[in-house]
Amino acid sequence: MEALDELLQKAEAAHGHMCAGQILGVRMALLGLERLGIEDPRGADRKRLVTYVEIDRCATDAIAMVTGCRLGKRTLKFRDWGKMAATFVDLTTGRAVRVTAMETSRELARERYPQVESKSRQQMMAYRELKDEELFAVQPVRVTVDESELPGKRGDRVACGRCGEGINFGRFADVNGERLCLSCARPDERYWQDEDRG
Repeated sequence: MEALDELLQKAEAAHGHMCAGQILGVRMALLGLERLGIEDPRGADRKRLVTYVEIDRCATDAIAMVTGCRLGKRTLKFRDWGKMAATFVDLTTGRAVRVTAMETSRELARERYPQVESKSRQQMMAYRELKDEELFAVQPVRVTVDESELPGKRGDRVACGRCGEGINFGRFADVNGERLCLSCARPDERYWQDEDRG
């Protein structure tokens, strides 16, 4: 793996700016990879790793950059739980670790740099140098990656009985004997509405 400074530069280039979340994400990914013994996640080890992220913030872009995991490769899984946490799964060994940023790290940043007025700047400075155990909680976990979620897995494709759009990987609901995409089966839960519905 590259050094922290080099990875932070790459994260900044990929994300568009440097922030405390980018630093946490890079360090979180490095720690998860270290604990699993994965040394080359974007190269020789690229098919070993699946990463679950729990927040849609800056750290997620940094984690993706370090690990090489991507939604389009089916190796990055998003669970919208609003937590600064990620779980790294080694598909070869079955081992997994969940790494979470501890809330106490914010206070440690204030204590370490009280002379710095900007909270963001305090965090950026501190998060680069605090020890892993001061920033993160690491928990060995068990993750069963469903076969339909595996990278490279091709699933059956069916057409929605209502809208006709194609549906992959069994993401449909059987409603009164009809296979419907989830947006047709649960129109009140979808993130979009037909313009004529208001």
